[in-house]
Amino acid sequence: MDSFWGVLGGAFALVFALDPDLMEIIGLSMKVTLTAVFFACMIGLPLGAAVGTFRFPGRSLIAVILNALMGLPPVVVGLVVYLMLSASGPLGPLRLLYTPTAMIIAQMIIVTPIVAALTRQVVEDLDREYAEQFASLGVGAFDRLFSLLWDARYSLLTVALAGFGRAVAEVGAVLIVGGNINHVTRVMTTTIALETSKGNLQLALALGVILLLIAFAVNACVMAIRASAVRAAYA
Repeated sequence: MDSFWGVLGGAFALVFALDPDLMEIIGLSMKVTLTAVFFACMIGLPLGAAVGTFRFPGRSLIAVILNALMGLPPVVVGLVVYLMLSASGPLGPLRLLYTPTAMIIAQMIIVTPIVAALTRQVVEDLDREYAEQFASLGVGAFDRLFSLLWDARYSLLTVALAGFGRAVAEVGAVLIVGGNINHVTRVMTTTIALETSKGNLQLALALGVILLLIAFAVNACVMAIRASAVRAAYA
């Protein structure tokens, strides 16, 4: 086995050389993750905002369910999606199993409760803060909802970035429904698992370096957004 420094040097050589296989895997990973987070936000943001703003029977139960689903085991999600998309499953005729679409569905199911639960908390806290002002102005329920969403836009962008961070690091569910097929469904996390088992540590570590860089970039974005929100609040 190569030494640690030898593997690390080889990994950085692959990154700086923009290795075509590496770029293909990164490109598919970003495509799958960004698509899944987009649809998760389309569902989770309005759902969380509605639960955080409106008062209706069963609201507390929905909040508890959303919080509980934040900890969904990825392998269970992968198994359920696999059963739904398999030839004998209800969605089998669509032939989506072992395609990027199946991976998007799995990631979306994992990320949507996270986006919805965090959005509910953000909007509910803001609604409590503005409650007297809304009441004095006689603001209606839907106007209150849109006002809260606009005022919480920076925090909600942070919520979306949190969902992205969760999705891009996912491996269990996407491996089950994607199958890790070369040039078809191979993404960064599944490739790291495969190449490590094959002893191709340079490629696995190179992908690990890329994942770390993405994590740093996401955190930098979160900090920049928060700083921008603070400056806007005191401008």
